Amino acid sequence: MTRSTPFDLVFARSAGTIFPAIRTALERGAQDPADRDAFLLVPEVVTLLHDLRPEEGIGEGMDQLVALVHHAYLSWESGVLTLPISSERLSAILEAPAPPSPELLEPRAYYAQLLDRQVWARVIDDDPAEPMDGCFVYAAGEDLRVLGIFGLRPDREGFSAVEAAGPRPRGLERPDGTALFSPVLAGGQAAGLYSLVGAEELLELGWRTRALANEQSAAPR
Repeated sequence: MTRSTPFDLVFARSAGTIFPAIRTALERGAQDPADRDAFLLVPEVVTLLHDLRPEEGIGEGMDQLVALVHHAYLSWESGVLTLPISSERLSAILEAPAPPSPELLEPRAYYAQLLDRQVWARVIDDDPAEPMDGCFVYAAGEDLRVLGIFGLRPDREGFSAVEAAGPRPRGLERPDGTALFSPVLAGGQAAGLYSLVGAEELLELGWRTRALANEQSAAPR
């Protein structure tokens, strides 16, 4: 059974009207949609952010809201592609990653969705770890922007989001010497779980999903 994505939950109704207006404004100004600074100058984007912002405000969470809207727009522009990652495929890309992928084919933006409760991360220090639903990914030049979505569940309004951006990390290691993505939750090893520790592991996860996106792009239609 297909699960709803953050795009479905937040933007399904507004995407048909406000996203086309944003695209028109960006095309009129000959702006690269991946340029977040230019994106934030579009009046329709400002309006959408205002409409999504809770009445009580979100404080430091504004950066995450901006990132969510930008990723969602680029996902829409690329056809709202969702890449479901099976347990077997997740194990393969986390435990035995493929060599660095060539340039990302079209579409350059997508949502990689994990099976429920496979990957966990502590989004806020001293708070309990949250399960990862998936991540939005888009290519901007030689960099990736990866927005991880955590704690998405039916009994909760909203979810947590964390963004990481940059080139592929080189020589990435954990300070304690444990393997990247290995579980830090009690009993996680026996349960076959994984953990993200730090923004660089989130970014690396995004880079490792590129092979799936390229396979999807190259598949016969």
